[in-house]
Amino acid sequence: MELSFKEALKNRRTYYTISNKSLVSDQEIEDIVNYAVTHVPSAFNSQSTRVVLLLGENHKKLWNITKYILRKIVPAEAFPATEGKIDEAFAAGYGTVLYFEDQDVITGLQKAFPAYAEKFPIWSNHTSAMHQLTIWTMLEEAGFGASLQHYNPLIDEAVAKEWNLPSTWKLVAEMPFGVPTQEAGEKEFKPLGERIKVFK
Repeated sequence: MELSFKEALKNRRTYYTISNKSLVSDQEIEDIVNYAVTHVPSAFNSQSTRVVLLLGENHKKLWNITKYILRKIVPAEAFPATEGKIDEAFAAGYGTVLYFEDQDVITGLQKAFPAYAEKFPIWSNHTSAMHQLTIWTMLEEAGFGASLQHYNPLIDEAVAKEWNLPSTWKLVAEMPFGVPTQEAGEKEFKPLGERIKVFK
């Protein structure tokens, strides 16, 4: 049964226990990404967000690359915990969505609209965030659990090389996803009165 947008948004949570199962076809996952990238808004209609969807062996490869890089910088005694987290919470999933922002688009806008030059990198982050939430919520609606990770910039160069990505694509976040194997933890909400002001 298809969830309403409000229900999907409410149910969207961070899941660290996911499996490599899928309740939908790979094409349906691609359709989610395509739909979001087509319809999510961006400042000046810049359309600066770039997305890479990794499934199957490519998904596993990403997290092997991440472990390889972290092994070089994480103290040996601490690495088993790091490796366990990656293997169980991220690599164990069905796929990963990589979010990038194309710096060529941003610099082009800075040149075209110099009065707003310092704002375009900020607005680019806003654009990426909207894509992240949209895809995350749509994955939730499809029966997946996901989390948002930030191993960039540590893995940027290796990722660009492995998948032959343009040098102007700046990695913003990684979103591993899969069918949840446990319920998400309880979420606490601060009083809305502290977070919202309404003037009539």
